[in-house]
Amino acid sequence: MTGTDRDVVVTGLGVTSAFGRGADALRQGLAASRPAFGPLDRFPTDRYRTGIAAALPGAPDLDEELRRVVDEACDRAGLLPAERAQAPLLLGRHADPAVARRPLAAQGKSAISDTAAGLARACGLLGAARTYTNACVAASTALFEAAVRIRTGREDRIVVSAGYLVDEDNFALFSAGRALSPEGVLRSFSAGRRGLLLGDGVGAVVLESSEAARDRGARPLAVLSGWGLAGDAHHVCRPHPEGLGMARAISAALDRAGLAPEDIGYVNAHGTGTPANDSAESAALRRALGDAVDSTPVSSTKSLHGHSLEASGMLELAVSLLALQYGELPVNAGYAGPDAACRLDLVLDAPRRVSPRHVLSLNAAFGGANTALVVSTP
Repeated sequence: MTGTDRDVVVTGLGVTSAFGRGADALRQGLAASRPAFGPLDRFPTDRYRTGIAAALPGAPDLDEELRRVVDEACDRAGLLPAERAQAPLLLGRHADPAVARRPLAAQGKSAISDTAAGLARACGLLGAARTYTNACVAASTALFEAAVRIRTGREDRIVVSAGYLVDEDNFALFSAGRALSPEGVLRSFSAGRRGLLLGDGVGAVVLESSEAARDRGARPLAVLSGWGLAGDAHHVCRPHPEGLGMARAISAALDRAGLAPEDIGYVNAHGTGTPANDSAESAALRRALGDAVDSTPVSSTKSLHGHSLEASGMLELAVSLLALQYGELPVNAGYAGPDAACRLDLVLDAPRRVSPRHVLSLNAAFGGANTALVVSTP
């Protein structure tokens, strides 16, 4: 069978967010429309721009959370031990801050890939194929590569996981860059938006060719029908103000999925709540979707669960899968009024009941990286 004949399906999902562990906790948190933000007690925050984040209680361990969501996804997919043992792992995560504090000689002996290899062994997977640390598109880039490997026949099944738990190193970095919202509210696409807020996010999915899933009697949760990746080459931090790279990523994803702009029933936007990012993303959506953008529902669930950096694409894929499954679009929280630079059909006040067949999920990162994923009903 040729690679272009192979559909890529999602058969398993495991997820953790500040709303709790499991997809049901995420769904209930989104449906309640109440942001998960609160005072952060993992480390002292008095010297930072804000002390607010969306975090699980206590001191969760990222490696343990990654193991849990990978096992959850594999169990949800119904993978037998022998089937797990044939599936490689692609992992998105931040480099370990503890490693960065060691002497340079010691750092060279502590590769980030060691974490992925250990995770693969602990979960009975084939091994770690690659680790992604490319900021806020790490998870979505891993999903992109997994889809390409399956579509082209290089693999039948891949487990993709990603995780970020709010840590002081990144908290201090974003605070120093004046990127955190000083008022403790993330106002995506809103007038008066002043910055982002960080949030816990850990997730995993099992991706398979439709044939591999059918052969073992698995029922897909969704089809990963399109994907696109493009760069701005504009600025080390700021996106192109006209959203050129994001627009190309969206168009590539739609083209690969064989869809027209009006086929998209919901956009789960990157929407960090920062002035430049939200206006650029709005411009990208208008450029890529044309007039259809005026009737396409949009929300950024970062306004509810926070920005989980390297894990954003995975957590927001989970949100997109839930929107397909339950037909309920989460709100764009924290909205304080319209901004002329963000003319979108935002989901406001309460979740919107619809039945989208195709959902577009967007992510962007420093360095001008942009990703777009399309998930569709099976």
